[in-house]
Amino acid sequence: MTALRDQPLRILGGRPVGFVARNIAQPRNYAALANMVRRYPRPLDAAQRYFRGRGTYPVRFAVRTPAGTIAPTLWTYHDMITLNEMFCREDYAVRVAPPTVVDIGSNIGLSALYFLTRGAQVACHLYEPVPRNVERLRQNLAQFDGRFEVQQVAVADFDGEATFGVEDSGRYGGLGVSLPDTTTVRCRHINSVLEEVLAVADAIAVLKIDVEGHEGTVVGAIRPDLLARIELIYAEAVGIEIPVPAGFEATEACDTIRMRNVALAAA
Repeated sequence: MTALRDQPLRILGGRPVGFVARNIAQPRNYAALANMVRRYPRPLDAAQRYFRGRGTYPVRFAVRTPAGTIAPTLWTYHDMITLNEMFCREDYAVRVAPPTVVDIGSNIGLSALYFLTRGAQVACHLYEPVPRNVERLRQNLAQFDGRFEVQQVAVADFDGEATFGVEDSGRYGGLGVSLPDTTTVRCRHINSVLEEVLAVADAIAVLKIDVEGHEGTVVGAIRPDLLARIELIYAEAVGIEIPVPAGFEATEACDTIRMRNVALAAA
């Protein structure tokens, strides 16, 4: 997701110029435009909100999914951006329903909503440190109660506490992000998180990481024995390098890097 560092000059409903320049030639964005007609019962309203920043918030905004039409609550225009990235651009696309998903940086639950609506067997382990986001996440995922669990923690390459920058949209804050409003959050090491999940699951089908600039550090801290049991990693890659683990092959589009475990894919 687009970081605050890109925000001084804005066009197209609030998008930073850097964001537009990076994404204007991406084929996936044009596919997303076509998907808006198929996925949204109110495509014109969606287009006005997404491209021009129009509309009032909060709003319950309907989207068609394999599980039927659902209507998560969006609290800001930035949530509309996220909704479109998840359900129309499909930044974290999966071909089949992933049995076990680990979602780090779950925000208000829209990425988890995408995964949970892929199939009834999907279970999500969610990690989000901002209390307001966790409250909104629980509201958006209420109909899937019993298929997800959420921990109010940040995930990093260490255990302990750290300063976390917070801003109004809830989308762009993070560990060490310089913002006027900060709080102290509990941090868990990525390896302890993965160990906990793999104690109850044979493998992790999708590991999604969106931690505002620390994705490379988090991926780089994962032990090889844990990586061997992860099928697919998605990580935000806005202006940073993500180390591709040994045994994984990577592709990148729209500031998201997809890393596939070659051995598990061939199994």
